[in-house]
Amino acid sequence: MSVLAGQFQPDAGMSEVQGREFAWSDADFDRVQKLIYQRAGISLHDGKHAMVYSRLSRRLRDTGHQSFKAYLTWLENQEGSEWQEFINALTTNLTSFFREHHHFDIFSEHLQSHPGHAPWRVWCSAASTGEEPYSILMTAADALGGHAHLKLIASDIDSKVLATAAQGVYRLENLKNVTQAQLQKYFLRGKAGNSGMVRVKPELQRMVDFISVNLVRDDWPFREPFDVVFCRNVMIYFDAPTQRKVLERIHRVMVPGGLLFVGHAENFSESRDLFVLKGKTVYERR
Repeated sequence: MSVLAGQFQPDAGMSEVQGREFAWSDADFDRVQKLIYQRAGISLHDGKHAMVYSRLSRRLRDTGHQSFKAYLTWLENQEGSEWQEFINALTTNLTSFFREHHHFDIFSEHLQSHPGHAPWRVWCSAASTGEEPYSILMTAADALGGHAHLKLIASDIDSKVLATAAQGVYRLENLKNVTQAQLQKYFLRGKAGNSGMVRVKPELQRMVDFISVNLVRDDWPFREPFDVVFCRNVMIYFDAPTQRKVLERIHRVMVPGGLLFVGHAENFSESRDLFVLKGKTVYERR
């Protein structure tokens, strides 16, 4: 998923800092905190002043506003595409192929332990630029064979990263966790001007649909339940009430006994009525 950008030290306690292109006050930051929480459920802590100023300054330039106050007032009074740009600006994407590799081993074992199951329905709720969804698909294809009957829904709140994911084009140097056999089987190598790049093969891409889903909204578009859900390194950016709300919704869109994979820093032991821990950051839906 898109997650908040890297750690920064809090500002020095001044209401405004001299030498910046735009005036930036604690009141501006408070408004941004409220808006990103309302729109995306993200709890933006006070140490993010520098990141927020840097990211949103680009939006001021692009929209022609001369102050954060003017930009935020304009934003609050319209429902256009700028809301998506606002969310995109405040999120970044930390991802790689086969990140937290033990999850893919468990996923593979789960698929193989149910040989008569078909079709499999899987949701990757934090698709980012596509490395995680394609890792899921490679694992499934390896586990189930060339005729894997699996459909993956891959979603994110950031529209720009979804466009990148749908293209399926990556630098070869970023595939260090992909085996040589998987590289040959699932990717096409670029030639000439595209040397050093690879593209996911069409047969793998056909197994995934990329869609925009906001986890804190009530408008999830799913009609059939999922057997497996990957929701990794997302919940750490939500407060406890938002985490619980999202977990309840995930529970409703999963089959009993389905597996939920979460991030290494995420623990939902207080939601035992919904999910029971089955392994290292792997839960089973009750």
